[in-house]
Parts: sequence; structure tokens; C-alpha cells
Amino acid sequence: WREVFTDPQLQVLIEQALTTSPDIRTAALKVKEAQAPLLTAKLAFIPSLTLSPQGVVSSWDKGKATQTYSLPVNASWQVDLFGQILNPKRQAEATLEQVKAYEQNARVQLIANTANLYYTLLMLDRQLEISEQTAEILKRNTETMQAMKDAAMYNINGAGVEQSRAAYAQVLASLPDIRSSIREVENSLCLMLGQAPHAIERGVLEQQELPTEFSAGIPLQLLSNRPDVKAAEMALAAAYYNTNTARANFYPRITLSGSAGWTNSAGSAIVNPGKLLANAIASLTQPLFQNGINIAKLKIAKAQQEEASLSFQQALLNAGSEVNDALVACQTSKAKTLLFEKQIQSLEKALESTSLLMEHGTTTYLEVLTARQSLLSAQLSQTANRFTEIQSVINLYQALGGGRE
Repeated sequence: WREVFTDPQLQVLIEQALTTSPDIRTAALKVKEAQAPLLTAKLAFIPSLTLSPQGVVSSWDKGKATQTYSLPVNASWQVDLFGQILNPKRQAEATLEQVKAYEQNARVQLIANTANLYYTLLMLDRQLEISEQTAEILKRNTETMQAMKDAAMYNINGAGVEQSRAAYAQVLASLPDIRSSIREVENSLCLMLGQAPHAIERGVLEQQELPTEFSAGIPLQLLSNRPDVKAAEMALAAAYYNTNTARANFYPRITLSGSAGWTNSAGSAIVNPGKLLANAIASLTQPLFQNGINIAKLKIAKAQQEEASLSFQQALLNAGSEVNDALVACQTSKAKTLLFEKQIQSLEKALESTSLLMEHGTTTYLEVLTARQSLLSAQLSQTANRFTEIQSVINLYQALGGGRE
């Protein structure tokens, strides 16, 4: 994102957002939660050990008390011949990767939202600047026209003066709305940063430089960088291993267990110090009366795997569509930028020519006013189009999953 959003002040805001955002911190905690089941699944490969010390004091018919003890260490280990342990471990690994993808998706969305709000502020700043400049020009023109009317120059009448005042009032009326929008966007950005509302330091719209060249063909590897695609892929993997686990439930479980330790009880004799105690057991557990339950679990797992497969396919299609839409928006806004520049140049010349004609008495101020309003409208449209162009770059950045590590 640092290569896409090069504005230093925007980079500072993004860094703050990534550090303080509750959504990012919550996503990081979910990753830690997903790591715990994986650790449990890995430990299932290791024999379980338990220490079970026992002590007995017994007396018969008020005779001398007999004290016996045993210090056995019990061990149990399941032989994973049919994947009863391996598949849950792989499912936990896939689930962890899925949660990590959600965390990355939260990061990408936060970066894109921060950039969107920042560039919205730059657009509003530019619109406010254009409107204020236009209002100042209209104010001077109104004062000039009133003076010309009072001096009976160039056929200026009261209607022309009032139209000029109306145009000036219309532009003035738009200024509070723009300033209010600026405050609202600043407050939204502060809220995203977890800060109290305050003014945001920022640059200017004309100085922003974003990537301008994009490849029309997006390789599938780039789409696989999207967190939602990665999450859908890992969800499919988890569903696959869950199906294997359900299938493995039909097979027997082989468990090896044993114990070793010391005891001072040797049948009828009491021996001190204690003697070595050891035994080993191998057991095989085959489900007999759970076949119906296992069949139902397998059917459910297969259906969930099919659902995950469809979701993965849809995620790929959505990714390709969003990338294509963002590319088209980039190309369209770039083409419109050139047209707006030509339009503004022509309107500036038309305004200059109309003003000269009015000074020589061959036209009325109404035509000058119309030319001025047309220029203002074109300038505001150009600013909005520039924001649309920047927004399409942000959307493309987000559609490609935030770039590669």
C-alpha cells in the first residue's frame, strides 16, 4: 500500500489506523483463538502421560496398620492408521489460514477506507476553494455592475444587477454545506483512528500521484492474493478434511497403553522398598452400533464440502468481476479527465470573450453570468471526476487483495 498511496500524511494516517483500529485488534485475537485448536490437534500425535500416585493405610481387627503405595505413570497412544488424528490436524491448519485471510481482509478494507476518506477530504477542499474563488469573483462583479448601473454605463439595468446578486448568493449558500461535509468526513476519519474529532492535516488534490498504468490481463495468481478468495479456498480445504474425518470414523481405533512405576504391594506380601511395576495393553475399538450416526455425519460433511466448493468458485468469479469493474472505471475516468480539461479551457476563453463583448456594449451581463456558472460547474465536475479516478485506483487495490507481500 505504500507504493500505491504515496502521500506522506496519508501514510501516517494508515499507520495509525492499523495500530489503533479495534477491528484489526479483534482479528488478531481471532488468529490466536484459531491457533489453540491447531496446537491441540498436534499434541494428539504425542502419547498422553498421567501420573496416578495412590496410597492405602489398612488395619484388621485393631491390628498393626499396613501402609501400601504405588507410583505408576500411565501412557496412552493412538495409532493413526486411518487418519483419525491427521485429518483434524489438517482441518485446524486450514481453519487457521482462513482466519489469517480474514485478518488480512480487515487490513485491506481499513487501508482502503482510510484512503477513501482522506481523498474525499481533498476533493471537498478543492470544491470549497473553487466555490470561494467563484464567490469572490461574483461579489466583485456585482459591485462593479452596481457602479456601472449607477453611472448609466453599457446599458446595465436593475435586472442584470439582481441576477448577479442571485448568482453570488447561490454560490455562498453552497459553502456551508461543503464545510459541513468536510467536518463530517474528518469526524469519520477520527472515529476510524479511535481519536477524538479534530482537524486532519492533509495535502492538496492536484499534487496526488497514483499509479496510472495497469495491466488489462490479471493472472489468476493475483486473484488468489485476495483475502476473501484465500479464505474461501481454506474453507474448502477444511471441509475436505472434515469429510475425511467423518469417513475415518467407520474404521477401528487402535490404542496402545501401559504403565510403569513402583509399588510396595506384591500380592499378599508387603515389600519395602517398593518394587518395579509395569504392564502394557493394546486395544482395538470398532464402532458397532453407531453406523447410522456416522453415515449421517458423512452425508453432512459431504454437503458442507460441496457448499464450500461453490462458495470458492463464486469468490473467484466475484474477484474477477470486481477487478474488471475497477479497471474500466480507471480507464473511463482517465479519458474523461482529458475532456474536462478541454472543456474548461474552452469555457475560460468563452468567459473572457463574453466579458470583453459586454464591456463594448454588444452583449448583456446575463451571458457573462451564464458563462461563469458553466465554468464553475465544469470545474466542480472535473474535481469530482479526479476523485472518481482516485477512488477507482483504491477499488482496484482492494479488488486485488491489497497487493503481494
